[in-house]
Amino acid sequence: MAGLLYLPRIFVYHSENNNEIITDVFKTMERKLFFYIMTPAMILSWLFGLLLIHEIGFGQLANLWLQLKLILVILLTVYHFYLGVLLNKFQLNMNEKSSKFYRYINEIPTLFLIFIIFIVIFKPI
Repeated sequence: MAGLLYLPRIFVYHSENNNEIITDVFKTMERKLFFYIMTPAMILSWLFGLLLIHEIGFGQLANLWLQLKLILVILLTVYHFYLGVLLNKFQLNMNEKSSKFYRYINEIPTLFLIFIIFIVIFKPI
């Protein structure tokens, strides 16, 4: 979750930067964060989540709150891969987006996190 919040923030600073040396530092930071921290963490989260569902029983998937949570987690996974697409554009010096765009998409995981926590704690449905 921290990586999903931090990588777009690095993109903000990267898109505002024109110094080639600092750009190389941003590229290294982004690449290491995405491939060495975020992607393994996502894989482990999915693995442990599926193990938990197996442990509590697949019958629990009939609960609407769990279905909603899984949908939001799938959307966060899609967001993760979209950040990977943006990362590749930065690596190739083909960024087309403004820092304002990155500031907006930086809020997406926060909203999802709030919804997921609300659904899990209160199980409103």
